[in-house]
Amino acid sequence: MPSGTHPVREANFDSIVGPTHNYAGLSPGNVASASNQGEISRPREAALQGLAKMRSLAELGLVQGWLPPHERPDLDLLRAEGFGGDDSALLAAAAANAPHLLARASSSSFMWAANAATVAPAVDTDDHRVHMVVANLQTMPHRRIEPPTTERILRRVFPDQSRVQVHAAIRGDGLTDEGAANHTRLASGDDSGIHFFVYGVGEDASQGPQRFVARQTLAASRAVADLLQVPESRRVFAQQNPAAIDAGVFHNDVIAVGNLNVLLYHESAFLNQESVLAELDRRLDGALIPIPVTASEVSLDEAVRSYLFNSQLVTLPDGSMCLICPSECPETPAVADLLDRLVSRSDNPIEHVKVFDLRQSMRNGGGPACLRLRIPLDEPGLNSVHPPCLYSPDRYDRLVQWVERWYPDETTDSDLADPQRLQSVRDALDALTSILEMPGLYAFQR
Repeated sequence: MPSGTHPVREANFDSIVGPTHNYAGLSPGNVASASNQGEISRPREAALQGLAKMRSLAELGLVQGWLPPHERPDLDLLRAEGFGGDDSALLAAAAANAPHLLARASSSSFMWAANAATVAPAVDTDDHRVHMVVANLQTMPHRRIEPPTTERILRRVFPDQSRVQVHAAIRGDGLTDEGAANHTRLASGDDSGIHFFVYGVGEDASQGPQRFVARQTLAASRAVADLLQVPESRRVFAQQNPAAIDAGVFHNDVIAVGNLNVLLYHESAFLNQESVLAELDRRLDGALIPIPVTASEVSLDEAVRSYLFNSQLVTLPDGSMCLICPSECPETPAVADLLDRLVSRSDNPIEHVKVFDLRQSMRNGGGPACLRLRIPLDEPGLNSVHPPCLYSPDRYDRLVQWVERWYPDETTDSDLADPQRLQSVRDALDALTSILEMPGLYAFQR
């Protein structure tokens, strides 16, 4: 660890699910999103499930924070597409003439904070500051509108630029970046870490997937690594197996999860897997603990359906590791058997499995790992966080009451055009900025 730096604690910042949570099926390649298109969603249940996970992780002794949702529907998107009039007329015209645009403008996909940014802690960077690079999310039109708001939120949550540098999303042809979902920091103890970037397509497009689009490019991963100020000696790049992408593994965090020096991964995760693992082990001075899962243990289809690898792998205060799984894992027999064997083994630090009901998120294609952004912080960095965005029992209770007060029980496609829903969302967000002490966060407030 560089002289003068502090030990790193990993904080999990989860995005609060938004009031317009709905199943529009906007994400090709995401099997759950496509299969549940048009179903009735339950925004209140979704938000409460996410908050319950945050509380449980905080009670386990982990550092937990929350990020406010984006404003939806995004009326600026509809106006940019040529719709006019007052808000009611705007929604009605979009619903009648371009329902796909209204669905895009109403998406609550920002709830998956793993796509918000890529992060490097101060202990790893050239200038010894935390660096965050907002993801550009260029591949999916409904997510392409997120980066400016994400950047504004992160700057409000981490206002001390002497400790945390938030970078705008990268731009340029071929630079498609989907954030921490394709990045893993590995480390041994309190030492500086290595940064494992996984991309879907490199310089040779013929080596990429054939059925679904690759959402991360090698060029983007390199550009992000540069902005993070991670030394070249601490970067490892690997290509995701294109067959896995075509099977519904749209991000690396759907097929691999790492924590400290442990990497749990499916045998179909990476191209040239043996050499990738050897390089990771070499960069960690021989300390890597690889935990492969074979197709005979869990098929690729079972991995995607259960989101086994979209679990959070966390270190508890006693030093043991815990896998934070969705309830679909124990409900999938092959995955349940694997988890039983995993925690009974003595050759890895994973000793616990904790299961959460996150079905509202899962049905839209995001599990525990999707819902959070991992932000490793030293003590000065943690002290610089906007305090109301860190977990406390009192503020948690206020957020639960806020959700129960403002969120609809159900949402259908037709509800997205309801001007009363629009006003209710704005009233809800106005109340939220009071709870989180973030005045003027949203455009309608300014």
